[in-house]
Amino acid sequence: MTSLAITDATEEALFVAEPGGYRPTGFALGPWAPEHLHGGPVAALLAREAESFAPEESMRVARLTVELMRPVDLGPISLEARLIRPGRKVQIVEVISRQDGIEVATARALRIRTAHVDLPESARAEQPPFALPETCVAIEASGTQRAFHTQGAELRFVKGAFESPGPAIVWVRLKVPVVLGEMPSPLERVAAAADFGNGVSSPLSFEDWMFINPDLTVHLSRPPAGEWVGLDSHTVAAAQGIGIAESSLWDEKGPIGRAVQSLLIDRLKID
Repeated sequence: MTSLAITDATEEALFVAEPGGYRPTGFALGPWAPEHLHGGPVAALLAREAESFAPEESMRVARLTVELMRPVDLGPISLEARLIRPGRKVQIVEVISRQDGIEVATARALRIRTAHVDLPESARAEQPPFALPETCVAIEASGTQRAFHTQGAELRFVKGAFESPGPAIVWVRLKVPVVLGEMPSPLERVAAAADFGNGVSSPLSFEDWMFINPDLTVHLSRPPAGEWVGLDSHTVAAAQGIGIAESSLWDEKGPIGRAVQSLLIDRLKID
């Protein structure tokens, strides 16, 4: 893990496990309100719970759908998971997160059995058609507010930028663990990275508009290899105040899946 140059950072993780749940840290904060978490850390925590609940070696999460029902703040988070669709080949796990007894986010994970399949050469995945992360320039985040998008994750743009509206291609990796003391799983890495799709590819500026995603759905044909997750993202915005951000997902070996976010679009109030 890459260490952070912040002198008062004593807990370099998105969450700290405590009796009865998890406590978010400043590394999990988002861009829209100073006390609210970024969707990526919340999705990663729910993904961790979904894949670890009643685990079976032959089953893997192929789809994760997260509903961000209310803003999640820095208060303690409790998680409840249950298997709502048991099966030998297909399962569904539901996870509910609460703060002060109120549901703030939920997830449903579709788990599918894994098996060796001898695919024809024509069905095999291609290599990424864009530059790999080691050839890209990282965003300089020193001296900025501690938050997930500035200090909790590293972003390296192939195309576009936060301050440049429009489609973007970016590599993302976690700079801190999801839970203190644990190595993030591939699913946790994807869930955390995929939530950046709307932020990197919106045709609207952060200064004048908000484009919050109340959901995130990730489909995976395979888990990513390595720390980096690539997003090839674009956003479609409509005058009715609704948008869709869609990202094709990659690792350094090839495509791994796709992510879609619904967007609530509105003008920011200028004081």
